[in-house]
Amino acid sequence: MFGRWVQIEFECLPLRSVSRFDVPVDASPKYEAFVQRVKNAIDKHGSHNTYYLHQGLCVYHLTNDPAHGEVSFEFEGVAMTDKTDRKTRSVDLITQLRGETCTWLNEPIVEFLAESVKHSVLVEFDRYIEAGDLEKTRQRIAEIEKQAEESGGFVGMYL
Repeated sequence: MFGRWVQIEFECLPLRSVSRFDVPVDASPKYEAFVQRVKNAIDKHGSHNTYYLHQGLCVYHLTNDPAHGEVSFEFEGVAMTDKTDRKTRSVDLITQLRGETCTWLNEPIVEFLAESVKHSVLVEFDRYIEAGDLEKTRQRIAEIEKQAEESGGFVGMYL
């Protein structure tokens, strides 16, 4: 039995932690495209109280059998919080149908569920904040900034 009807997973990158956009010369095209999407997100939404959600997955369980009635979407984009980082104000996501086991699925339903992903992520990001994951992220950023100051600006690669 499922504990939830909507399953949501994502990786979260606080945009205030991004200070450079240079891509290593040997980086894959996929990584280079990711860096460009993050840069575009900062250009559009700024870096304060904004979080880049990537490798996102949203699965709707329309029945209690995943082999019959499951619709999944991939998503990527930005969650924006209030000035205290305690409440999600809005999300700006790109969603794409990933798969389905729903024989009665049609285009209007896909469009409705794709829009519902945004509302589902909005609720889930508040749960993420409440769980303290955002606070852990803030503490990690503060530690990195402290290390950068102590080392004259160089902390190391891939942090």
